[in-house]
This record gives sequence, structure tokens and C-alpha cells, in this order.
Amino acid sequence: MKIGLFFGSFNPIHVGHLIIGNFMATQTDLDQVWIVVSPQNPHKKKSSLARDYDRLHLVRLAIEDNPHLKASNIEFDLPKPSYTIDTLTYLKEKHPEYEFVLIMGGDNLATLHKWKNYELILKYHQIFVYRRPNYALGDLADHPHVHLFDAPLMQISASYIRKCIREEHSVQFLVTEKVFEYLNTSSLYRK
Repeated sequence: MKIGLFFGSFNPIHVGHLIIGNFMATQTDLDQVWIVVSPQNPHKKKSSLARDYDRLHLVRLAIEDNPHLKASNIEFDLPKPSYTIDTLTYLKEKHPEYEFVLIMGGDNLATLHKWKNYELILKYHQIFVYRRPNYALGDLADHPHVHLFDAPLMQISASYIRKCIREEHSVQFLVTEKVFEYLNTSSLYRK
């Protein structure tokens, strides 16, 4: 089985994430996409993150019973901060029968050379990259393990959604209906 790993804070998950995940799961040779909720990205501040299990719960609500998408908390029990190479090594040991492929935006590809052991990631894993407007892909775009895709994109961000919630503006249609209902009845992302 060929599994795409879509890492992120998903703070919160929104329809833009789901469109990319579904595109990769249904319009490439991937069998499934795991939406991997990262407890702490080494390149982001932890202070703005909702609790790990709150974000995981929102991912589960968002994907519901979609057979192509799966919520993953694989990094919750790994050392913090989370480094992709460590997660990939752990997953390969746990699931030697699976092939794991990274999914990332073109902006991340341009900075991949700054990641821990990026050479090993490129050597042993394919990377499926969705192009993002106004971002150069960098020198690694020509690597034989890098595959470029034109996935449909939306100009929304989790930080915009958090800002809307804090300012008591509706986020309906920016997130799935079940996520919207949950956010409306919880204190998550409020002042």
C-alpha cells in the first residue's frame, strides 16, 4: 500500500487542507492519505497551538468516514519537536509493508534543504509537491524523487480562521460543517 503523509499543525483543519488531501488520494497513485497532526513543528511557535488531541479531534470530524483519508496521531508519542525523518523512520519500522510518500507545498520544498537529514528523506522517499502561487520551488524541484502537481488551492489559512473565531466572525464554509458546529459550541480559539 502506498501512503501519502500530509503533515501539519492543522490548527484548525480547513477545507483547503481537505481539498489537497483528497486530490492526492484520488488523483495520484496513492492508496490513502494520512493527515498527520504534528504536536510541534520545529519551525513554528507552540504558543499558538491548540492542544494536540483537540486538533486531532477536529481532523477526525473533518474527514468523517472518507475511505481515502485517515487521521494520524503518530507523532504524539515521539520526541518533541517532531522531525520528519524521525517519523518516517518510525513508520517504516512499524509498517515495513507500506511505502510512505511525503506531501508538501512548494513553499516547503524550497526550504527542504534546512530540514534535519533532508538528504535521507530524498534518498528513500518520494515527495509529492503541490505548487503554490508566488513561491519558487527551489533547486530540489528537479530531483527524481520529487513529483509536482497542480492541485486546486484555496487562499485560506488556519491563522485567518483563528482570527475570525477570536473576533466572533463566522467560519462557516471555511471548515466542514461538523468542525464548524464543534467550534461554535467550544471555547477553542476564543480569547
